[in-house]
Amino acid sequence: MIEALWWGGVAASSLLIGVALAFVRHWSKRSIGLVLGFGAGALISAVSFELAEEGLSAGGLRPVAFGLAAGAIVFFVADGLIARLGAGRSRERRTQGGAAGPALALGAFLDGIPEQLVLGLGLASGAPISLGLLAAIFVSNLPEAVGSASAMRDGGSSRGQIALLWLVVAVVCTLASGAGYLAADTASGEMIGIVNGFAAGALLVMLVDSMIPEAAEHSGRVTGLVTTLGFAVAMGLSTLS
Repeated sequence: MIEALWWGGVAASSLLIGVALAFVRHWSKRSIGLVLGFGAGALISAVSFELAEEGLSAGGLRPVAFGLAAGAIVFFVADGLIARLGAGRSRERRTQGGAAGPALALGAFLDGIPEQLVLGLGLASGAPISLGLLAAIFVSNLPEAVGSASAMRDGGSSRGQIALLWLVVAVVCTLASGAGYLAADTASGEMIGIVNGFAAGALLVMLVDSMIPEAAEHSGRVTGLVTTLGFAVAMGLSTLS
């Protein structure tokens, strides 16, 4: 349990690092786009080698397929609701100000919680920490936190308000790793497959709908190269797990 919370905290800490970086200096859209592209590549690797593969191994095709569909639909619907609040995971989200804070937090929960549940489930099985998934979560959190904190600051939110909001997000995501670890004792192989599939489905929709388009918009053609690099690094880390 302690180990799951520790690694969950390491993964979620990038949210707070991103906020701190936003306070230190102004980040160009190109810089954020490059990090987004790298994180997208790492997440594609995590979906392929960590979530889908592990889910199939634990629960088989049907549970993973069910989770995949559920994750995609839930993320699609929830993202639409967030967009109506004015801060969806669309290209316009980083132009929103302080009033978008709760919606941005909800957006972070949507992909953070299932990712870190999977992290805890994996540790409970007795396997070593998945470095590929850990790296993917860490890297993908950074541009979200940097961009969101910058937009909230520009919208008039105080540093204290921004820091508190993202501290809550980081704590909840960390606790999700502990919840995944505890749930593993009673979770069947089918349930583990569903959770892995759910996380994969949510991430795939997020990647195609916002992360990759936004990265390409901000950093141009080089995005493909950076995304490939992120994929390669995460794939390499997966082989060390």
